[in-house]
Amino acid sequence: MPDYTLRQMTYFKAVAESGSISGAADRLHVSPTALSAAITELERILKTQLMVRRKAHGVSLTPTGNFVYSRAVELLDLADEVQLGAANCGTQLVGPLVIGCYFSLAPRILPGLLEGFGALHPDVDIAFVESTQDEVQRRLLAGELDIAIVYDVDLGDGLSSADLYRTYGKVLLPGLHRLADQETVTLAELEDDPLVLLDSAPSSEYTLSLFRDAFVDPTIRYRVADYELARSLVGRRMGYSIVVQTPVASVSVEGRPLLVKSITPAVSPVSVKVVWPRDVRLSDRAQAMIDFAVSSCGADDLDGVATVDDIRPT
Repeated sequence: MPDYTLRQMTYFKAVAESGSISGAADRLHVSPTALSAAITELERILKTQLMVRRKAHGVSLTPTGNFVYSRAVELLDLADEVQLGAANCGTQLVGPLVIGCYFSLAPRILPGLLEGFGALHPDVDIAFVESTQDEVQRRLLAGELDIAIVYDVDLGDGLSSADLYRTYGKVLLPGLHRLADQETVTLAELEDDPLVLLDSAPSSEYTLSLFRDAFVDPTIRYRVADYELARSLVGRRMGYSIVVQTPVASVSVEGRPLLVKSITPAVSPVSVKVVWPRDVRLSDRAQAMIDFAVSSCGADDLDGVATVDDIRPT
């Protein structure tokens, strides 16, 4: 039986994450003296120094402290799982689950996942965060999110992943465009037309890669961060755009007609993935959501559409 306590590990984890004893004390609503004494006692029990304390400069973990911190995170997560599942003998999933999602993917995939998973596991408290792909990855690796849904473009190190579906870039045109009657268009046919570029990574990187592969130099007129703004500008005949998520509605938010055309020759696909930190033990809730998302969305190409009608509990 270990001599240390979960409380000591909780205090140590809080100090490691806060970077100072005073910051951790404020976070845990305990006195700095009590917190410092608990860390000292933990070091005595483990027979090693876990952190270097510098007056007015916070603390820094020793190599052993970093090792113990990673294990403390796993230990305390498992302790939470035991407490949450004890009431129903582990037969039901209970507790929080925080999902991150790249903002242009969120309207298409999150509603169906929330509805379907919520019907299967009503006691799981799901929250979600929509943001840029860089921010979603940062928050995921910082431990603020359990899992995230992103494009398989410019993913950082330290992530595990599972494929949800593949989709392809398409051209978004105004209703009265000169190429409106064509079933497909080439990027070369649009070289001199003004491009409304969705200028948010990784969408912009993927779009520009399509032009590079086609040896076409696009004429960028507007760079926008909002997906619906891009569609509205196209609806007003102020340019065309490249979209990956294809909306069901064929009009902009202003009610102006829009057309979606496939690109010829065929362009490279992009995968949508669910990702999580490689070195973090997934909670039962996170693993269940990953399994549900993969089984619900698994397809070679959903054409960028994942609605509540596509995703149902099985």
